[in-house]
Amino acid sequence: MKISAAQAIVTGAARGLGRTFVLALLREGARVVAGDINAAGLHGLQAEAASLPGHLTVAEVDITAEPAVRELVRQAARELVGLNVLINNAGILRDGVLVAKDAAGVRGLPRSQWSKVIDTNLTGQYLMAREAAAVMLERGTRGVIVNVSSLARAGNPGQSNYAAAKAGLDACTRTWALELAPAGIRVAGVAPGVIDTPILDGISTTARAASVAYPRPHEPGARL
Repeated sequence: MKISAAQAIVTGAARGLGRTFVLALLREGARVVAGDINAAGLHGLQAEAASLPGHLTVAEVDITAEPAVRELVRQAARELVGLNVLINNAGILRDGVLVAKDAAGVRGLPRSQWSKVIDTNLTGQYLMAREAAAVMLERGTRGVIVNVSSLARAGNPGQSNYAAAKAGLDACTRTWALELAPAGIRVAGVAPGVIDTPILDGISTTARAASVAYPRPHEPGARL
């Protein structure tokens, strides 16, 4: 697929890697719907992309809301006159250790903190992939779904929720690739380490240090 022929949805598009993906696609002449919950960030993206040759539409969306995801994908397919790319990038951090002891006693990671990350970083990705793949299947379109995982999928202190979500997304990537290949829909994953983007504002010092250091080539199970 030539990038100029891409009809793409990018989630988590208002800042960081998502914003970079959108601008790179637009520079090549692609048609892009940029989705994010951050309306101000989307407005800034529009201004930054105004002179680029591609076509940009922005959409404020919460990917944890199933009806909103369905509507986003359907509207995007109409706006783009088709859909052949999904970059499943949206994600959040809510770091915290499983249990900790201090002067006040022993406390555990709140379930709300766990659930928020799982809902956004795993369930939201599943909803986006399901709806995008459904549109491609309905239209007989060959395409690609790219899931943005993380090296944290191998485990990081203070990031059990984030690591679990990214490990789950990695497993889904492999599963969906097998399921969707007969329809000509490729599913791929990228798993970067720590990159200096605004999401690091919410990462703990311990998790940041562990992410930078792992994996090392001599460690069991490390991947190059």
